[in-house]
Amino acid sequence: MRSQLKKEVIDNMKHLGVYRDDFEHTIDIYVGMLAQYQAFEKQFEESGFKITDSYTNKAGATNERKTPIYTAMEALRKDLATYSNLLCLNPKTYERIKRPEVPVRKEEKEKPKSKLIQALSETS
Repeated sequence: MRSQLKKEVIDNMKHLGVYRDDFEHTIDIYVGMLAQYQAFEKQFEESGFKITDSYTNKAGATNERKTPIYTAMEALRKDLATYSNLLCLNPKTYERIKRPEVPVRKEEKEKPKSKLIQALSETS
C-alpha cells in the first residue's frame, strides 16, 4: 500500500514539475502519514463516524470528549497539510512557485590572476 502511495505522490510531483531525488526522505514521511490517515479513516468509518464519546473523570463527572481516532486524524490533517506544502502538492503552494523564468545572470569576466597564483600554476 505504501509503495503504491509513494508512486502516486512521485508521479504527481513529476507531473507538476517539482520532483527531485533530494525529497525522498520527506516523501517517505508524507507517505507514512497518508497511510496512517487512511487506516484511521477506515476505523473512523467503522465506528459510525463517532466524533465524541462519554468520559467519566476521577471526580465522577461524565463529559463528552473527542474520540482518540478523531483527535489523531485532526493532528494528521495538519501535518499532511504542512508536508503537502513542502512538496508543492497543493494549489496554493504550487501557484507560489510558478513564476516567470528567472533571468539569467550575466557572466562575469574572469578576473586576472594574481602574480602568486600565476607563478604557482607555472611550477605545477
